Amino acid sequence: MHVFSKTVLMAVSTIALASCSSTTKTPEAAKIVFPSDKFDLSYWNITLPTDLNKDGKIDKVTVKKIQKFAHPYFFALNAEEEMVFTVPNKAITTANSSNTRSELRQMSRGSNTKFKTNSPQNNFGIAANSKAEIIGGKLNATVKVNHVALRAGYPDKRPAYSVVVGQIHATKDKQIIAEGKGFGYGNEPIKIYYKKWPNHDKGSVFWNYERNLEKKNKDRTDIAYPIWGNTWENPAAPGEAGIALGEEFSYEINVHGNMMYLTFETANHETVKYEINLANNVDAYGKVDSKDNAQGYEGDFMYFKAGAYNQCSTKDTDGDWYTACPGTGDWATDKANGDFTSVAFTKLELSDSTQP
Repeated sequence: MHVFSKTVLMAVSTIALASCSSTTKTPEAAKIVFPSDKFDLSYWNITLPTDLNKDGKIDKVTVKKIQKFAHPYFFALNAEEEMVFTVPNKAITTANSSNTRSELRQMSRGSNTKFKTNSPQNNFGIAANSKAEIIGGKLNATVKVNHVALRAGYPDKRPAYSVVVGQIHATKDKQIIAEGKGFGYGNEPIKIYYKKWPNHDKGSVFWNYERNLEKKNKDRTDIAYPIWGNTWENPAAPGEAGIALGEEFSYEINVHGNMMYLTFETANHETVKYEINLANNVDAYGKVDSKDNAQGYEGDFMYFKAGAYNQCSTKDTDGDWYTACPGTGDWATDKANGDFTSVAFTKLELSDSTQP
């Protein structure tokens, strides 16, 4: 059961008042500042760790409604004008995941809902995709991770103590799967991770490429590439090579032609760059990965995501993804116990791709 106090529900209702006309605003509601006041959210919707309308499904806020929306705990603009995403370990999740999220999803269609969510008009492809109507795109972000979950039932499982702060997701599409060409599985060519063990002074930033294979394929796994510090399987402290909680870093994901160009920057470390062809199975080190889809993500439609995608699953079962992280579903309790993750963005911009 996911418990949200009357205070939360009242706060959300107050936020809803601010989306009404100026003639109906109360003095209290008029003071509310939305993330869209400082960030261009014209092409984003958001998934939240709530079910406020009690329909048994995770809440999603549309492009139109997000322009006048905030949540007092999970999606807000703070006093420093940062866009903050916070999510407890235990809350309602999407149907295909056991991980909670407060996360934006790119909607290239904007508020034009005549185009379906998975349509070519709402998602981009690479140049090799003959069915793509939008080719590539670029996401620039500056972010800091303020908190990651402090406890895990299985601390040695790779996702423990980590959060994904940006990604590209391919659409899961039964029609594309039925074509039998190796696409439509809904995999991720990039996920940007921050992971910090509770006893370490600093955490690590790395990115993962998921082999584009069907779920039941034993070779479908994430390949981790270091940025600052370690990758997720290494329990050693990153020391000065790492990134502290509250320390800003920037990332650029630039999908141009068939290539994905990545740039990572921060004040106290050297800039890190990678590039990978998304139309073949050559990895980011220039080596052929014989276990990957030979055509990479050539036939997929994709979209950017950004926010807090908590990797500390409360599910307790076999499999590397299920870390059995504790949580009650009551926000005040989980916050006090450190069973949550929170990140803050000072920049988030979508644009057309560019040739490096």
